[in-house]
Amino acid sequence: MFTRGDRLELHPHRHHPPPEGCVVTQIVDEHILLIGLNRPAKRNGWTPRMFRELAEAYTQLDDDPNLRVGVLHAFGDHFTAGLDLPAVSEYLKKGQKLTPAGLVDAHDLGLSGYRRRTKPVIAAVKGICFTVGIELMLASDITVAADDCRFSQMEVARCILPAGGATLRMPERAGLGNAMLHLLTADEFDAAEAYRCNFVQKVVPVAELLDTALTLARRIAAQAPAAVIATRLNVLKNIELGQAAAVADFSPVQSRLASSEDAAEGVRSFVEKRPARFTGR
Repeated sequence: MFTRGDRLELHPHRHHPPPEGCVVTQIVDEHILLIGLNRPAKRNGWTPRMFRELAEAYTQLDDDPNLRVGVLHAFGDHFTAGLDLPAVSEYLKKGQKLTPAGLVDAHDLGLSGYRRRTKPVIAAVKGICFTVGIELMLASDITVAADDCRFSQMEVARCILPAGGATLRMPERAGLGNAMLHLLTADEFDAAEAYRCNFVQKVVPVAELLDTALTLARRIAAQAPAAVIATRLNVLKNIELGQAAAVADFSPVQSRLASSEDAAEGVRSFVEKRPARFTGR
């Protein structure tokens, strides 16, 4: 267990990651799941194994009742250079999924046969963050970017459709013109431009990246877990299905939350003028 004053030590692998890379999970502060991309020798280029293990990590986050928030990060100097095309090209040609059915879809696209994520994820990106890296950070709830980031949604330069959510979330965050600027030119842009386009929410020095993400994660983990999930899902329902669908959930969800032990604790903490101690019940 780590507390706020502890220096976090990451454990990427007992020895070295396998050639095809892996995804390493680590629980900190009881309620936070660190999810680390671990193929630094190849700039964390994505392989089928990494996609499978990422989905398994997101499923672990959702299924473990003690976990409240995930932090997606990367080992090495770069978040990811994108797909390892030789490793995944056959999947793309055949239209095969890189993630086994039944798991949580890390891109959170609502695909048939896959689960939607309910708990929040913070992405901490640094160095090169290309293609699938951008799509994964856009699928997260909050993104913290290091000031050394280099972004590119370069699929059109490889005759590939950016099918991990960029065509949906870039225009949603940045507007049509800004989305087309980066989707159609395959240009490279920096953290300041990503911030301007609302692709990232904070830009910090690379040395402060993981600490900043963990500070946010700790703040979220201190809130009532059921209310965090309900709030997140209501925002997404509004974006995906419209205002009326989101408003229709207000009364039944509020009633369910108000009947919980955590709601009673929220009232007690208010009366007693102290921080609430939520249990998730």
